Amino acid sequence: MILNWILAFASAAMLVLLFPRFSFVWLAPIALTPLLIACARERRWRWRFGLGYAAGIVYWFGLCNWIQWTLEHHAGVSSAVAWFLFALFCLAKAVQMGVFAALAGAAMRSVFALPAVGALWVAVEWTHSYTGFEWLNLGNAGSDMSIPLRLAPLTGVWGLSFAFVLMAAAVASIVLRKPRAQILWLLVLPALVFLPEVPKAERGNVSAILVQPNIDDETQWTPDLVKETEQQLMLLSMSPALAKDRTIDLIVWPEMPAPFEDTDLDFVGRVASVAKISHAAVLTGVIARAHDGAPLNSALLMGPEGVAISRYDKVNLVPFGEFVPWPFGLLTRKVSTEAGDFEAGNRAIVSAVGGHKIGTFICYESVFPSYIRRFAATGAEALFNISNDSWFGRSAARYQHLQIVRMRAAENARWILRATDNGITAVIDPAGRVVLTTQEYTELAARFQYRYRQDETLYTRYGDWFVALCALFAAGVLMVVKMTVPRP
Repeated sequence: MILNWILAFASAAMLVLLFPRFSFVWLAPIALTPLLIACARERRWRWRFGLGYAAGIVYWFGLCNWIQWTLEHHAGVSSAVAWFLFALFCLAKAVQMGVFAALAGAAMRSVFALPAVGALWVAVEWTHSYTGFEWLNLGNAGSDMSIPLRLAPLTGVWGLSFAFVLMAAAVASIVLRKPRAQILWLLVLPALVFLPEVPKAERGNVSAILVQPNIDDETQWTPDLVKETEQQLMLLSMSPALAKDRTIDLIVWPEMPAPFEDTDLDFVGRVASVAKISHAAVLTGVIARAHDGAPLNSALLMGPEGVAISRYDKVNLVPFGEFVPWPFGLLTRKVSTEAGDFEAGNRAIVSAVGGHKIGTFICYESVFPSYIRRFAATGAEALFNISNDSWFGRSAARYQHLQIVRMRAAENARWILRATDNGITAVIDPAGRVVLTTQEYTELAARFQYRYRQDETLYTRYGDWFVALCALFAAGVLMVVKMTVPRP
């Protein structure tokens, strides 16, 4: 019994070590092996759930401990209350790992154990998008693995997660001395080399200016300071934009902790001036208003003629960041300084710029694979991510966030330009490679090159088809196991 708990905690530790700041990605194919061994050894489903639940608590605590810092420094709560709220978060998010462990123990008894466990993990992992908070999926560890990454344009990140769990289950089966026939499923992995290669590295042929203003997220804003910041953004934008030997398509200002309202005529006028002088469209984060007056976290796209092209309202809001789930409002306020909860937008927007189409998603929305694909599926030839990662402080979260965005690029074979308040500002190619980044915590504007692409990947076109297949397969195997294994 004690050995099972040690094995469960070992898996939790390895899962944490996969991702930044550690990035021991070579652990991905074996990270779940100890937990699967423990689940196969334990016959009682309640105890298996307990093993997975305990591992889940450790995992979320190790991966997302930056949440406590953010709550303490930006949500107006004491350190003790921040730790309490973070503990509740870990207790809630660990349920999925508990469910996986409870069911994986049964699946390990089947001749289909390897694909069944992999499919089960994918199905459970997918539910994070719909249970309050999504972050890193296991498959994100393969962002730099050229062979597993070939799955991303076909299955999304879920195919990489499946492959890693398949390998972990194979190692577990060998340790448990399962029949060799059970391990033969591992032979499907060499077939990955016959899949189309990820897009080859190439230079961009169009340019954009990404502005990183390095605004202090704890700034106490006054009308004079707002105007000073607007002028700062204009000056940063104009210097590289007016280079005589080059042209640019876009100037991108990030999501910022500044109260820039799209109803502020002075602010909108400055944005329009930059666009007209540089002969380029300008994309910037703004606070807009819904019909009922509620704030919207939005992206305003201003055309080269100084006329607004479109406004995208963020659809996927951050719990505690942009709204406080009931009943936590009794203990804390949201991280954003905007009065009242933000209201969510209702659709992805694709806008025409210079004969091409672009899509913009805001900050945390990058964690939702099935949502980001909608931009490419509706015609976006390049994607832009404006983000304010200053809420993370100097934690690993900003590096984790970049890794997530990289997978969205690989899934949709799109260039993604990422403009942030104080880093990590970057350009990512269609294979998820980081082509160029800026120095963090520095005020600057830099020229980034990219390309427009019109081709669609299988994942862009059909979305989470692989998840549905995994859910059906896992459910079928578990039903067969339940019907064929006699009760003790």
